[in-house]
Amino acid sequence: MPVMTSRRRNLFVLAFVFALLAVSVYIIMNNKTRLGLDLKGGVELVYQGQPTPQAKVTPEAIDRSIEIIRKRVDVLGVAEPEIARSGSDQITVSLPDVKNAERATSQVGKTAQLYFYDWQRNVIGNADRPIIGLYEAVKKASKRKREKYGNTSTQYYLFNKKSKKRIAGPDGSKKELLAEYDDKQPSNSEILTVQRGTQVIREEKPDQSDKAPDRWYIIKDLPELGGTDIKNPQQGFDQGASGQPNVSFEFTGEGRKKFHRVTRRIALRGQQNQLPGQNPVEAAEHFAIILDREIVSRPFIDFAQNPDGIDGRTGAQIQGGFTIQTAQDLAEFLRIGALPINLKLISERQVSATLGKQALDQGLLAGLIGLLLVMLYLIAFYRVLGVVAAIALLFYATFLFAAVKLIPITLTLPGIAGLVLGIGIAADTNIVIFERIKEEIRQGRSILAGISAGYKKGLMTVIDGNMVTFITAFILFVLATSGVKGFAFILGVGIMMSMFTAVVATQAMLGVLSSSRLLNNKALLGAGKQRVHWRFNFVGAAKWVFMLSGLVLVIGAMAFATKGINAGLDFKGGTRAIASLKKSATENQVRSSLEKLGLGDLKIQKVRDPKLGKTVFQISSQEIATEDVSKVRNALNDKFGVVTNGFSSESVGPTFGKQVRTSAIYALIFSLIAVVAYLTWRFQFKFAVPALIALVHDLLIAFGVYSLSGRSVTTATVAALLTIMGYSLYDTVIVFDRVRENIPRMPGAAFSQIINRSMSEVLTRSLNTTFSTLVPVTVLFLFGGDTLKDFAFALIVGIASGTYSSIFIASPVLGMMKEREPLYVRRRLQIAAQFGGTVPAFATEGSGAGFTAIDLPEESVVEEIVSDTKDVDLPGTAGTLPEDIPDEVPPEPLEAGPATIDTSDVEGSSPAESKKRKKRRDKRIRKRKKHGRQ
Repeated sequence: MPVMTSRRRNLFVLAFVFALLAVSVYIIMNNKTRLGLDLKGGVELVYQGQPTPQAKVTPEAIDRSIEIIRKRVDVLGVAEPEIARSGSDQITVSLPDVKNAERATSQVGKTAQLYFYDWQRNVIGNADRPIIGLYEAVKKASKRKREKYGNTSTQYYLFNKKSKKRIAGPDGSKKELLAEYDDKQPSNSEILTVQRGTQVIREEKPDQSDKAPDRWYIIKDLPELGGTDIKNPQQGFDQGASGQPNVSFEFTGEGRKKFHRVTRRIALRGQQNQLPGQNPVEAAEHFAIILDREIVSRPFIDFAQNPDGIDGRTGAQIQGGFTIQTAQDLAEFLRIGALPINLKLISERQVSATLGKQALDQGLLAGLIGLLLVMLYLIAFYRVLGVVAAIALLFYATFLFAAVKLIPITLTLPGIAGLVLGIGIAADTNIVIFERIKEEIRQGRSILAGISAGYKKGLMTVIDGNMVTFITAFILFVLATSGVKGFAFILGVGIMMSMFTAVVATQAMLGVLSSSRLLNNKALLGAGKQRVHWRFNFVGAAKWVFMLSGLVLVIGAMAFATKGINAGLDFKGGTRAIASLKKSATENQVRSSLEKLGLGDLKIQKVRDPKLGKTVFQISSQEIATEDVSKVRNALNDKFGVVTNGFSSESVGPTFGKQVRTSAIYALIFSLIAVVAYLTWRFQFKFAVPALIALVHDLLIAFGVYSLSGRSVTTATVAALLTIMGYSLYDTVIVFDRVRENIPRMPGAAFSQIINRSMSEVLTRSLNTTFSTLVPVTVLFLFGGDTLKDFAFALIVGIASGTYSSIFIASPVLGMMKEREPLYVRRRLQIAAQFGGTVPAFATEGSGAGFTAIDLPEESVVEEIVSDTKDVDLPGTAGTLPEDIPDEVPPEPLEAGPATIDTSDVEGSSPAESKKRKKRRDKRIRKRKKHGRQ
């Protein structure tokens, strides 16, 4: 039974849709939306695992590190943290709405390797006189030879020769050190190596100070005991006069023996070295406690009170420079345990709650306006069908938002872009089917039969178009960074939702309305007399179009060669910070307050953002390391004061930037391969090649526009470009699908005529799908924040270029390739012989190139194509024809009915296939007779 006459089935489908709608509304009302850092505020940290002499970077070590980090985050009191493996050796830590971003950054990835040293025995040089400057300390340490002992491996440092400032390191190998600089040592730099067995450590902080001193010691790496030798660490207070915070702990059985042995040795040595009349305290030697290459404290062993050392039965205490918070943090670190491997911070992002809320409001506003405009456009163009599509769009938006909450998907700025783009894709799905419905009705079908045929014939086109977009979204999800993953996931889910609402829901609604007068009026369906007849010679104009595209590409190439691409922070690394200051300040004043930090060349710009405050500055530099961001914030806060929730930053290390570049290249290559494979499977390889050429054309134009405009290329831009690939193919697939359909329906036509005919039939549909997508994306560009504007700009360029290429590049190239096949060479010669050496741009009725509906003659009455006698000279056909034309030329004119047509040389046809088609046709005729619709 035909779908549109099955009222009961349509009612059941609609009941199911409304039940889903009720469930979706319930989910939306009762489930909390999980907002990402860029919408809620917080900190995102990306760490890269590095080996130690005791452990390699293995999946087990990464899992253990994630477990330890999770426990540390719990101590910070962060709600809904996200801690996950990224790749084989990286960990991403997202801490939304964190109260103290600086504390979180300093504590989460701390290795927390605690060691106890006999200070005088291990220190090299004067035990009480530190070396000023890290460079000087490393320079001296690099002169020592490699030892067999040591808890740390050989360490490599990279310094600027002129400023003596550390550029990178310490790292465990030169490869790791220079990986941030494409494995090449930067100019005017120096690599220093500290061999295993030697460590450069920082002097302890002054009491109650958060600023680490630039004073260093060199020690032999011979610890007496470590963090595994203690238990039950707790924050407490000194029982003496100072009452300062400290950390107390007990020893394990083996740890107590080690502690007693080393303190006894220090006590005996102090007694032996005591000078006559010297105070025992002055003669006492020290016991050093070192955490992650920094001295925590150096208590002395009073040999007068403890001549045999300290047995450790009552445990011990760590004192020196603690606040209550730092003492509590250290106690927790020791309780949870140290990380099994070193974690290097390669990317850091801080977003203030104020900026997050502003971005959320802008994104939601853009989405709502885009949805409303698309709905109005559909109603204006498709009348009753547009109303049905608008209702389906509301279903789509509700279902998708419910899915975001239910799964749940962390909603980010790129995710909002995915929601907005999904509106356009959902509208496109409706447009493809509705244009087919209008076409079927204009060809003579009844309205109900036209609706049924429109869904039937448009379904595969919709599937093909959405699949190529889904493929790129999937590859983007697999290879992209965390923020873009949200966009790719939402886009993929949105494609599936749009298929359900635009095909199942709308078809059921139209089925229920089948008895309504609304569906008996062609004008109310927008299927009245066609006002625009496209009769442009697309293939004939190809050479002029190719010249225009070539000119545009040359201009883009020249811009790329001279200006290059403005690579964003994601790719080149560096730091960008936004600070809202309490006091009024100038750019020079801000610069002078930061110059003393020695962070290199800073770009400081005053920006206007009333929502953040009156005095807002953007500070950016490629020389600010991830660990230096807190220094910038503290310096600004000390001098001018930073507004609460008024500091945001994004810091990307060169290692992370290189990884982003590599992922982008892989995503681009794999997307191209996957799309070509799919098109080859669904069509044939000769259809995939023009599509690939059109894609490369679109990408080159996009890069040229970015080079000319100077806009920054970020990970969001890459996501947009990859989305463009899928969306550009959407229009191309619409054309190719009609070409494939027309090949057997035009058995005597040249392929150029098939292309022109197909383009004429689908051009309105292509323009409508483009416009319906451009509407929400343009709204995103106008009303979105900076990140959304960059994303939308790439989409606008790509969608416009994709539409152009699918019409004027892919289709003509396909025509040129197919015209070389023997079958179409023969047809072209036959047609040229009939028309005096030229081939008409369009096939004419009654000629050997006549358009005859041989596939579905009993289902439709194909309208006559308006004869266009404008001739197009094709290669090899202009002028005098060859004398050795085959004997069968010219052929007899084809009859109008299919029964007299010989389809044996139709591409893809054979006697067996013709027989199968005849059986299917007879079966359809019997069904129609049964229901009184011959």
